Amino acid sequence: MNLPQPKEMLGALLAHPDALLVVREPSAAPRPAPGQPGVASDYVQATPEVFIAVLGGSSEPLQDARSEGWRVLAFNGHVDLGTGIRTSLAQIVAEELDVPLSRLDMVLGHTNAAPNQGPTIASATIQISAVPLRRAAAQAREHLLTLAARQWNVPRDALRVRDGVIRLADAGDSRRLHYGELLRGQHIRLLLAPPDQEVRLKPAEEYRIVGQTVARVDIPAKATGELSFVHDVRVPGMRHGRVIRPPHPGRDAGDFIGRSLAELDRESIAHLPGNVQVVAQGDFIGVVADREEQAIAAMRALKVRWKPIPAAPRLDKLEAAIRANPSTARPLIDEGDVDAACAAAATHLRRSYVWPYQMHASIGPSCAVADFSDGRLTVWTGTQNPHMLRADLNRLLRLGEDRIELVRLEAAGCYGRNCADDVCADAALLSIAVGAPVRVQLTREQEHQWEPKGTGQLMDVSAAIDANGELSAYDFAVRYPSNDAPLLALLLTGAIPAEPRTLEMGDRTAAPPYRYPNRRIVCHDMAPLVRASWLRGVSALPNSFAHDCMIDELAHAAGADPVEYRIRHLDDARAGARTYVAASAVLISIDGSEEGEGEFQRLAAFLREQSARRANLPVFLYGERRTIEKVP
Repeated sequence: MNLPQPKEMLGALLAHPDALLVVREPSAAPRPAPGQPGVASDYVQATPEVFIAVLGGSSEPLQDARSEGWRVLAFNGHVDLGTGIRTSLAQIVAEELDVPLSRLDMVLGHTNAAPNQGPTIASATIQISAVPLRRAAAQAREHLLTLAARQWNVPRDALRVRDGVIRLADAGDSRRLHYGELLRGQHIRLLLAPPDQEVRLKPAEEYRIVGQTVARVDIPAKATGELSFVHDVRVPGMRHGRVIRPPHPGRDAGDFIGRSLAELDRESIAHLPGNVQVVAQGDFIGVVADREEQAIAAMRALKVRWKPIPAAPRLDKLEAAIRANPSTARPLIDEGDVDAACAAAATHLRRSYVWPYQMHASIGPSCAVADFSDGRLTVWTGTQNPHMLRADLNRLLRLGEDRIELVRLEAAGCYGRNCADDVCADAALLSIAVGAPVRVQLTREQEHQWEPKGTGQLMDVSAAIDANGELSAYDFAVRYPSNDAPLLALLLTGAIPAEPRTLEMGDRTAAPPYRYPNRRIVCHDMAPLVRASWLRGVSALPNSFAHDCMIDELAHAAGADPVEYRIRHLDDARAGARTYVAASAVLISIDGSEEGEGEFQRLAAFLREQSARRANLPVFLYGERRTIEKVP
């Protein structure tokens, strides 16, 4: 099986005889801000972090027949969770470096190859972590153009590059060089320019790749059954493990956690085939066998007795449970005089909105393969937090982060937190215990019981409008019982205390997008009620849901069209444009009847009018069995 080898890749790059590398000097990752997710680590790797590598010729283990002669590798610390960032990041690099996508490979999330850019969360990859990658590609392009200018003794601005081939702007001069020829016999390293240093970026009007539809680069391997998912990993000598969890699913706080095992009868599975071994450390219990079905049989047959477990929190009355949870108020915005505006209002509405707990329900239960040998641990993982997980595994195993390598492969999508990190620790503990590579896959029941649920949330909203129906005041308080769900093995083995931890994560989109002259926004920070993290956008979806429920009710009270009312109270032109598109989406359900046609025409006329009023912003109308119509 052709598994990625990031450690060997990095070494080959740093020793490549024909290469241009854009690197960042190694340094400790920024510590998480107070109240924010993340693991504090002082680890500094010994080698530079590579962002861009332009390689001339071919060299094992970097040879690639598809791009014989020269190729490009680009590295990003974030991972593709199914959203297609492997493709979109490739577009950004290919555009800025001006190379064909066919000559470019993205390397994402491998701890021994990709830079530490924090966890892949909040849909932040393109807006944040893609920026240094784009700048690195631009630096590489400019340096290559400078090399060509020196070789031909012409000004840099006399040159043009397309698809990695440099020519002179003068069409009468036929000289040309591709990137590989320029790098022959040279190993060049450029330091990534700091954010405050100007880098010559390609103007948007010259884009040929960014903004265009291109084929997803990950689809071919998935369609043909090539290695793509962590579930497919097989390594020589690999054995199979399963875990037995305590009888308190979804609980990760309380003095009983890590201390609940009463009795473990190892002899209860001694008769089973497969060289079965039992591993126990605190409340962590696992079995390892030669074959997967043997490990499953051992998991089911092992006799375990647990101590009585305290009753779980009651969540059948979710609003009351969240409201009763201890919290600390954190003011976010206090503008104007909310109380006075509400007292003088023509209409004053008070509402509470409850967002339920939700399960990620990943279609594939989490899986990992760990191999501990010669004092080093390699884990093939589907995590969305590679570098953060490496620090957590070091907290568990005390090996040193330099001895832990995470090779990131795709897994079942999570969009928050499933058990992808937990199963890595399970596999690591079992591999160390039995001295062989171990593959662990959770059962579907374990995945769904123990994954950190998308947390419930409570939003209390008070809003007022004046006699003319204009927005007057907004009083918003949010409660978000969640943290980043500590690694289960850390809790079950007793490596860390199972104490509630509070993060300041309920404030995303807590400020409404609408224009209220008087605003009071407060976040009540609180620990989880049960094991909970986030499901898409941290707290953003529930907060936005509450804002728009209230604006609907205010529009009704004002006797106004809810779409027009929103647009009238938005200062953000892009938000206004998105409102048009959202409004037009109702047309999807309109049939071909006369009544439906009339409704289509009425809304189309309204959107055309609004588009003209808002600087001719484009709007697309979607009607059943209609072609897409762009307005205006």
